[in-house]
Amino acid sequence: QVQLVESGGGLVQAGGSLRLACVVSGRTSNIYSMGWFRQAPGKEREFVGAIVGPNGRTRYEDSVKGRFTISTDNIKNTVYLQMNSLKPEDTAVYYCALRWSTFMVSSTRDYPFWGQGTQVTVSS
Repeated sequence: QVQLVESGGGLVQAGGSLRLACVVSGRTSNIYSMGWFRQAPGKEREFVGAIVGPNGRTRYEDSVKGRFTISTDNIKNTVYLQMNSLKPEDTAVYYCALRWSTFMVSSTRDYPFWGQGTQVTVSS
């Protein structure tokens, strides 16, 4: 069974940085899409970005382009979300999600495996 465990969330001031990590255990493959999503209170879960293995191609939602970067460490089976220049509107629970396909998608229903989420709070 596949398990995803996020870490790295916390409280940061506006303009600061955080790096989230998502460790994958169980079945692993170099043919995958790992997405990052976030959900703010009272809002729907939204796509932040994704990375495709094995070529490392990435895609980002417009509001985080140039500020967030997704990367992988295949030896550690870990995907990272580096978040810079954080804004109060980035406050949310952040989730990683996995699908065994290199077709990059942004819909939550296309990802069968999810982590438990990690809280990111950006103060103004």
